Amino acid sequence: MKGEAVDHQDAFTTETEGLPEASSPSVVRLYDGDVFDLSIHPVRKRIGDAEVRMLGYNGSIPGSTLHVDQGSEITVQVANNGDVEATVHWHGLRLENRYDGVPDETQAPIPPGGAFTYKLRFPDPGFYWYHPHIREDFAQEMGLYAPIIVEPADPSYWPSVDRQLTVTLDDVLIEDGKMVPFRRSGSTFTAMGRFGNVMLINGESEFAGEAALGEVVRLYLVNTANTRIFNFALRSARMKLIGGDSGRYERETFVEEVLLSPSERAVVDVLFDTTGEVRLEHRTPDHTYDLGSFSVAGTATGDAAGNTAGSFEVLRTDPELTTERVLIEHDLEREPDKVLSIVASMPLLYGGEVQPASSYACPMHPEVTSTSPGTCPKCGMKLVPSDAMPESASGTHEGHAHGGHNHGDGLEWEDLMPEINRATDPTNMIWKLVDRESGAENHAISWSFTQGERVKIRLINEVDSDHPMHHPFHVHGAGRFLILSRDGQTEPNLVWKDTVLLRAGETVNILLYVTNPGLWMAHCHIAEHIEGGMMFSFEVARSSEREGH
Repeated sequence: MKGEAVDHQDAFTTETEGLPEASSPSVVRLYDGDVFDLSIHPVRKRIGDAEVRMLGYNGSIPGSTLHVDQGSEITVQVANNGDVEATVHWHGLRLENRYDGVPDETQAPIPPGGAFTYKLRFPDPGFYWYHPHIREDFAQEMGLYAPIIVEPADPSYWPSVDRQLTVTLDDVLIEDGKMVPFRRSGSTFTAMGRFGNVMLINGESEFAGEAALGEVVRLYLVNTANTRIFNFALRSARMKLIGGDSGRYERETFVEEVLLSPSERAVVDVLFDTTGEVRLEHRTPDHTYDLGSFSVAGTATGDAAGNTAGSFEVLRTDPELTTERVLIEHDLEREPDKVLSIVASMPLLYGGEVQPASSYACPMHPEVTSTSPGTCPKCGMKLVPSDAMPESASGTHEGHAHGGHNHGDGLEWEDLMPEINRATDPTNMIWKLVDRESGAENHAISWSFTQGERVKIRLINEVDSDHPMHHPFHVHGAGRFLILSRDGQTEPNLVWKDTVLLRAGETVNILLYVTNPGLWMAHCHIAEHIEGGMMFSFEVARSSEREGH
């Protein structure tokens, strides 16, 4: 089996001639009542030695960071001058349902040449982002993503720092000087998602920043990649984790690394306490990837010498979540209201009647062989006849492409079966969200709640599946949730979330606080899994309670 090439007649163009060069992202400060114009159009961008065709919000990659105040409302006027129909999803915001950006559910798609007006409100402080919700595997990978910072109404909400910086973590797949083509007719790489071979920070393959000795800088981190998990670290600087998807952690903690699955966010304060070079890294069990650096120079003076560096040593607690810790004690023990399973069916490898074979092997770990059918002890995948395994150009089985197998941690750090993955699409790799009570799958799931409910949902990432792997599960703006427990262990540090990472074989209980009426989506946030149908919608009925509270 070889990875199938994309038919050029079915591919989005990769031509760059005549396109404007992508600009650097900016920060746009917006206040209550402001109007912001947002254009989607193709650009050309240099990544390493390659000049590639991409898409930009207002011509930049990433798009402009929107910096707004908690409690404010703004209007965003979107013009689509891109390659495909579009919407904009305002990820993590508890907003009015009709502006959530879900095609054919909350709005009609914006055709090329068309426009749509969004009205956004920001009830919660924290860090959010915006991205497409049509052909997300293509449009987001091509550069359509950008951060949103919501400034807290309480000036003491966050610790004091000297300055702040948004950091988007992404990767792109480039071969022969071009982005690997995307099919117009639908997504590919449906098994594991499209892993890139070039990693980007703020759209650049070699990030270069500066800091002063003794300075404390707040980093707003967001994983905008299609599928890659990032384990972010700084060499020779200290990090304090203070916030997550939607605000503060229950307890601030000093950390060495921050793990983020696609769409998750983290807010970290960094103390640069030594001069020289501070490397930004992505650390996996097998490899450390270099992402860029801060150059730290000078002598600490003023605030950097005292106030912020001193407050950096203080670990604060959040009173709201301290109170919630007491309120959720009953929810920890009670049975879930809903149970959702994640399973995979892989007809590409397992479809039809399998003929007896003399030997079997794991597609992900080809060194695992057997004389009889079974499952791989390393990853749980079913073994396939050895002669059905793909061959690499050297004649050996593919696998461990970058030395990134999951080490039993339930995470896929790299594309371990690239030829198989490239050949998968929604017809031969089927991802399912399954309602345990009704047996309904994906779009057939029909859940309904009422404003003001607290819904306990059990998420089970089945290991007995054709391809067990991690999944970031995202709930749109119906509310926000707390993680109650993982595999029966109470979550030690609460934070408001809209996305939760489930490792292969893991069971996670979440408590969804339902605040906003309407029809809302929930889905895996691996872009190729969304396009493969791994999603469903649920209804929230209006009550007398005010939305967003």
